[in-house]
Amino acid sequence: MMPKILIIEDEPAIVELVTLYLQKNGFEVIAAYDGLEGLMMVKREQPELVILDLMLPELDGWEVCKRLRQDSDIPIIMLTARGDDVDKIVGLELGADDYVTKPFNPRELVARVKAVLRRNRTGAMQNGVVHLAELTLDPARREVRVRGERISLRTKEFDLLHTLAKQPGMVFSREQLLDQVWGYDYVGGTRTVDVHIAQLRQKLKHSGVHIETVWGVGYKLCVDDD
Repeated sequence: MMPKILIIEDEPAIVELVTLYLQKNGFEVIAAYDGLEGLMMVKREQPELVILDLMLPELDGWEVCKRLRQDSDIPIIMLTARGDDVDKIVGLELGADDYVTKPFNPRELVARVKAVLRRNRTGAMQNGVVHLAELTLDPARREVRVRGERISLRTKEFDLLHTLAKQPGMVFSREQLLDQVWGYDYVGGTRTVDVHIAQLRQKLKHSGVHIETVWGVGYKLCVDDD
C-alpha cells in the first residue's frame, strides 16, 4: 500500500508539481487548498505525513499545525516563502518535524518526506522500557508517564527524551542529538535541539529527572538529587 501524503497548499501550481514528484516516488497524494479543509482531510483521510504551507486562507499554517498537535503526532513538513529563521523556529516550536523554504527543489522535498517517514517509523519500532525516578518511558507504546500519569509528547520530543534516557548522565552534543533524533541528512541548525529541550524541561517537572546543560558541549539527562 502506498504511503498517503496530504499537501495543504493554496497555490495549484505548487500542488501539481509536488504531486507529480511524490507520485513518481511511489506516494499516494491528496491535497487541500486552505487550512480548514486541510484539518478535515487529516481526520477523514488519515495520511502518513502532511506538507503544510504557512500562508494559507481560512487558517494559516501555524494555526493548522497547532491544532494538529493537540491530538496527533502526524509528521509535518512546513513550507515557508521566507528565509526568516523566526518562521522556522516558530514552526518547530509548534511541533513541525522539518521545513523547506520556497522556492525549493521538488527532489529535495521528496527526500525530506522520505527521511521524516523513515525516522518516524524507526522510532516506533524501538523497544525497552526505561524507568528513571518517577519517569517511565515505553518506546513500543510511544508513551511517557510521570507518577503513573501519561504526559503528551510530540514525536521529536519523545525521540529526544528516549535518546537521553537510554544513557542517563552521558553528555550528548547538539550535533550528536541532531544525528540520532533528526537524522544525519537533516539540514536544520542546532537551534532545533535547544527548542525541543526547552519544551521537554517544562513537561518533565515532577518527574524526578531533569535535562542539564553542559556549557560548551551539549545536554545530559540526570536524576534529581534526593
